[in-house]
Amino acid sequence: MLEKVSAAIDTFNRKQGEWTALLIIPLLVVVVYEVFMRYVFNAPTVWGFEATTFLYGIHYMFGLAYTDVVDGHVKVDIFSSRASRRGQAILSILSNLVIFLPVFTCMTIWAWKFALLSTAQRELNSTSWAPPIYPIKILMALCFTFLLLQGISTLIKSINSLSSAEKPASAAEV
Repeated sequence: MLEKVSAAIDTFNRKQGEWTALLIIPLLVVVVYEVFMRYVFNAPTVWGFEATTFLYGIHYMFGLAYTDVVDGHVKVDIFSSRASRRGQAILSILSNLVIFLPVFTCMTIWAWKFALLSTAQRELNSTSWAPPIYPIKILMALCFTFLLLQGISTLIKSINSLSSAEKPASAAEV
């Protein structure tokens, strides 16, 4: 049952990562437009810099869970690289339970609190363009939720890896 939950989370985060990677296209369009307006017409836009910041930020946040599902985050494996499969599973479980899940549970809760408060206030950015910032905060909270779910999926896979590492090898596997 938990394997199916883990597989569903992995599939979802892979798909959302593949789709949201396309945010690079509007980001590119805005950057090219801003550069063109600035250097060809000497008329930079009021909104260009902020729009690129928002698009890149959203692109980055959606990439967190995707990067985790494809095991692309930078990590120090000084201990785990020399450990047995069982040892690697134990290290993964411990680091997930002691560091990742508590930190990202708090980050997710606080991100949703900030997003809901921002939405209730209909918060605007404090610039001359003054775009609404609450949709960005909602997306940020959503992305932290995706990353937290991916951490749960990783924990499930590590527990399964530990239980399979503890089973004695059958005669057919040797």
